[in-house]
Amino acid sequence: MACLSTSGRVVCVSRRQQTHKLLYQLFGSRPGLTNPSPSTGFNPPKVQLQAMRLFHGLSFSMGKDYPDLLQSPHKCSNSLKYSQCSKANVRQHSSVHTQQPAGPVREFQIDPYIILDDDLKYFYDDVRYLLKSGTSQPELDTIASYYFDGQGKALRPMVTMLMAKAINYHLNNESHQLVHKQRQIALFSEMVHSASLVHDDVIDQSDFRRGKPSVNALWNHKKVTMAGDYILSIASIMIARLRSDDVTIVLSQILTDLVQGEFMQLGSRETENERFAHYLTKTYRKTASLIANALKATAVIAQADDNVAEVAFQYGRNIGLAFQLVDDMLDFVSSTEQMGKPTAADLKLGLATAPVLFACEKYPELNPMVMRRFSEPGDVERAFELVHKSHGLEQTRFLAKKHCNEAIRLAQELTESPYQKGLQVVADLVINRMK
Repeated sequence: MACLSTSGRVVCVSRRQQTHKLLYQLFGSRPGLTNPSPSTGFNPPKVQLQAMRLFHGLSFSMGKDYPDLLQSPHKCSNSLKYSQCSKANVRQHSSVHTQQPAGPVREFQIDPYIILDDDLKYFYDDVRYLLKSGTSQPELDTIASYYFDGQGKALRPMVTMLMAKAINYHLNNESHQLVHKQRQIALFSEMVHSASLVHDDVIDQSDFRRGKPSVNALWNHKKVTMAGDYILSIASIMIARLRSDDVTIVLSQILTDLVQGEFMQLGSRETENERFAHYLTKTYRKTASLIANALKATAVIAQADDNVAEVAFQYGRNIGLAFQLVDDMLDFVSSTEQMGKPTAADLKLGLATAPVLFACEKYPELNPMVMRRFSEPGDVERAFELVHKSHGLEQTRFLAKKHCNEAIRLAQELTESPYQKGLQVVADLVINRMK
């Protein structure tokens, strides 16, 4: 059985009924299409759709294929396409795409944000409520809430909830109480991330983030710093209320890693041979640790065994590393409008990221620039030029792709479900993102 939250009420349904709901979330309904039993506790929208619905490149006949998929009690051969399949078992496959032959991640067309709509719909409202209810200082609330305007990618809470629900399905434990606790962990992940952005804006003297003036540009440094601390305190109180020492220990590691990663970035003077290892360790601590440990915490709160917890952790680590590698690559190829923040920002801050470190292999003249943190006139412009002349960007993308492929492999160790498929789609979203 699984518990679905619909319009504020909780309805317990079977996994077959839950799968029907997920399919309707993906493809909607149309006149003449058989609706699931009312016992599922939801009513799909009664809207007129085209006879053929295109979903991220997938051709899916709503008038023919979906009723067959929904009603037939038989198993469909994996070698058949949907339009050829009149006998499919939704309960056994748990996904509209499992009939397709195995292949690249792009073939898995489930949209993670759609299947998590109930969990993410009021996500930022809940964060703002927590921050507002914790203080009587209006300005503190305003600063702390500034980046919770719903304009971010919400990658961390999305991946956290995907892993949580994939693990719950794997363990056959999908209680509402468990999902609520895991959602608190997702809230924590986004709050810690945003607090780190607030502190970064002070450290880096940023003026622009997410397409608008940074908090650093609107308020003085002292107030902004304290607002970042306030976000962390409210997030910590929320996790303490879960009353799980193991979860608290796992999530506390995120804060330890964030601080150590920032110190590594501020004071690095490593040799050429140490540089890339230093960069990857710093990247893990500043970016990947948050995702890895948040995902591990969802496994711990679900009382999963150590193997499942390790799968969650390693999946998050690989997705986090890939995400930052792509971010470092986009700093050289995207426009300010696309990124929502200035490009070539890392070079201007004196930071040598993966594209630069790879470019050093072909252009050794970059090494002294790295050591002096691109501080001399013309260093930033010359380094930017050499990165583009080298294969640094291609090598960075290749490394990110390796981490994405490893994340896909790890996700496949969990029981097949729409959420498990969604974890594989996330890898595709990360490697192909443009901002």
